[in-house]
Formats: sequence, structure tokens, C-alpha cells
Amino acid sequence: MEQIKAKPFLKWAGGKSKLIPELENRYPEELLNGKISIYVEPFIGGGAVYFDIASKFSFDKIIINDINSELILTYKVIKNSVDEIINYLNKYQEEYNNLSTLDEKEEYYYKIRNEFNKGKGNVNYQEIGTMEIEHAAYMIFLNKSCFNGLYRENKKGGFNVPFGKKEKINTYEEENLRAVNNLLQKTIILNGDFEKVEEFIDNKTFIYMDPPYRPLKGKGSFKDYSKEEFNDDTQIRLAEFYKKISHSGAKVMESNSDPKNSDEDDLFFDELYKEFRIDRINAARNINSKGNGRGKISEILVTSY
Repeated sequence: MEQIKAKPFLKWAGGKSKLIPELENRYPEELLNGKISIYVEPFIGGGAVYFDIASKFSFDKIIINDINSELILTYKVIKNSVDEIINYLNKYQEEYNNLSTLDEKEEYYYKIRNEFNKGKGNVNYQEIGTMEIEHAAYMIFLNKSCFNGLYRENKKGGFNVPFGKKEKINTYEEENLRAVNNLLQKTIILNGDFEKVEEFIDNKTFIYMDPPYRPLKGKGSFKDYSKEEFNDDTQIRLAEFYKKISHSGAKVMESNSDPKNSDEDDLFFDELYKEFRIDRINAARNINSKGNGRGKISEILVTSY
């Protein structure tokens, strides 16, 4: 039986599935001709680009990272305990779908959300056991049953997205989770600040960076992926990191918001990345709490080559 191509198993703000053709057109020549031996993603999120690149190209080493501990634990659990998490997901899905009324489903959703939040900070993010597998299954269940597939935390780090009012949910595709498990076997999974990946980077590395986007002026851009704020100071630190690794010979590509969508005179990124190529590409917003906030918008793509 032919192995299906792995794809994102979570809906995630800023997901890049629809933009992959645009990114592919700008992959470095060295990647296409087999001269890149290491692939790095410091902000893995839903992983659309990782799944695409890792299934098309061969690398000696692949490194993914994210600051969101729950997200990274879920990747680790799928890598190490795919059968067990499938069993949990099947259980939650059946229990939810078999409930008669939306009120009962809502009560079930908030029970799981409460259990998930109680587990945050108490599970072992390094060693995978029964509690960690169940916690990761909660994460996927909540992603599939919450409002609009958001992952949002309050200032205390609690997951606070409300019930999605869905009559039926499908929490997983078994074939896909097994394909993800297969791809993760050759992947190093890190949990921390984006600079944590630096030790793996050399002049035969391709890095794709998809950080929390800088909010557009006057727009309710979603950026609360975790309780840690990603503000302009962090964007400046990221730009310095970009310069440092590109000057070491690595090939770097970064996606970010285009400030000119809301203010033609906002040159924040044009100034930060003035020594690099900046393309503006059309993108559809995948997640916005207001339906009328979705639609075509340009974003920037910065390449060091």
C-alpha cells in the first residue's frame, strides 16, 4: 500500500497549506539540486511547509521547534505513541458524537478543556507516558471541536477558546497520523525560543521561519498562540537572528505580515530586512475571529538568496 503524504493534523493560525506553491517557486536552488543537508523550522505551528518539504526532499537532519509546549508535546506523542493517541482520540470522538443534544456536547467540551488546562504545566514535556498521551489527545480534540479551530491562551497560559457548537466532529484521519508518525521518526523536535535552533545551522542549511505575525494597524490580527508576547522588540530580535544565520551561509526564508495592508507608510519590515529580497504575495487569512475579517491580503516573504 502506498504511503500517503503527511499533512497538518491541527488547524493552526497562519497555516501555510494554500501558500505552498508560492513558497515552492522561491525555494533556494541549493535545495532543488540536493546541496542542502539540514532543514530547520523554528516556528513549526501546524507544519504545512515541513510536511511538504520533508516528503519531497532528502536531508541528513530535520529540526522543528516551537515555543508552545502543548503543541510540541503533541508532535512528540505522535512520533512515539501513535497507536495510543489514536485510541484516545477515537474514544473522545465517539463519546462526543453519541451525545444527543448540543447542550450535552457543550458540557463535554468544557469538561475536556478543564482537564487540559489542569494538565498544563503538570505533564512531563520531556518523557512520554499515559498522562502525556492523554494530554496530547485533549489538544487535538479541542482543536477539532472549539470555535474556528483557534489555539489561544490567556495571560495565565490557560487555553480559553469557547465551544464550537459542532453537531459531529472528526478528530483525526488515521492514515494521516501514521504518515506524520513516519515523517517524525527522522525529525529532531525542540521546544523553546527560536534561537534554540542555532546550534544545528551551518552553510548547508535551509531555514523556513513563520513567526507570529506583526499585527496590522487597526486590525484584530490574531497572535495569542501562547502567553509569551511576540512584540516589535521580538520581531527586531528575530531580524538580527535572520541576519546572523544568513551571514553564516545558511539559506533563509521568512513569512510575515505586510504592514502596508493598513498603512502605506509603515516600513517596519522594509527597514529591518533591507539587505534581503522582500516579495509581497497574496494570501487568504485562514483564522480570524470575525468572519468578515477573512479574505485576500498580501504578506511578505523575505529570502536571503
